[in-house]
Amino acid sequence: MSVLVYTESEQNKFKKAAFEVASYAKAVADQLGTTVTAVTINADDTSELGNYGVDKVLKVSNSNLENFNAKGYAAVLKQAAEAENAQVVIIGSSADSKYLAPLLAVGLNAGYASNVVASPSSTSPFTVKRSAFTNKAFEIAEIKSEVKLVGVSNNSFGLVENTGSAAAEDFSPAIPELGVTVASVDKATDKVTIADAEIVVSAGRGLKGPENWGMVEELADVLGAATACSKPVSDLGWRPHGEHVGQTGKPVATNLYIAIGISGAIQHLAGISASKVKVVVNTDPEAPFFKAADYGVVGDAFEVVPQLIEKLKTFKAQQ
Repeated sequence: MSVLVYTESEQNKFKKAAFEVASYAKAVADQLGTTVTAVTINADDTSELGNYGVDKVLKVSNSNLENFNAKGYAAVLKQAAEAENAQVVIIGSSADSKYLAPLLAVGLNAGYASNVVASPSSTSPFTVKRSAFTNKAFEIAEIKSEVKLVGVSNNSFGLVENTGSAAAEDFSPAIPELGVTVASVDKATDKVTIADAEIVVSAGRGLKGPENWGMVEELADVLGAATACSKPVSDLGWRPHGEHVGQTGKPVATNLYIAIGISGAIQHLAGISASKVKVVVNTDPEAPFFKAADYGVVGDAFEVVPQLIEKLKTFKAQQ
């Protein structure tokens, strides 16, 4: 009766979040006195999972699942959980995981706790701490069902390395009719994705136009960060909709979030509130973002950001 964990991958490589949920699963398994079994879908090298507490890997290789499909992925995890007699199933908090979670919960007749930020305070009863009210409060939730489904909030538990190795074996579950055909997928390459980023540099209409985005991208490059934008910017076509962060876009829970020329609409602030440190640069000292930020710079982005880039380059050169 192992703890089952779904380790997400993209383009056959594990996402950073995969190692975080594996670390979380190891902590739960230690509390329960059992082992950790990971499920991978079309991932190439699974050996690294052993460094984060995974004892066994069920490898699923199926060309029909090369692109995410909630129905198909939920079916895989349901069958894996049943094969392992797993009473606790761990997933992440990516858009994909949140999409498949309800289907998986129904399939396993499991209670589901999302946005969990800490290992269980008790396993009998099974009690977890989760963020609530768009990260403005915490809730202590008890999962009473026989099978428990836990969604771990990004960057909440961290990576915990363990000495060990994971034995891999092929797993061939039955795949249902998916009902969706993907014609093509265009992905950005050689860039840090918002989902995996520990730092995000975001900008809004204060940049005045798409032609001024070069300094945002340069700052992101110096920091090893992902770039993002506010909703009005993506609506105007200045940046791709995939970069829109906020409650109506992609929520982020980064270690550092830098907002440049973003006033701070309530939907934007709700979507980035889980970030640990928030920095804002804006000419308007009354901008709502200043009330939510840990650090603020009242100033013109076209003067502040180039100076910040140069200071960071000088600092990095001295390391």
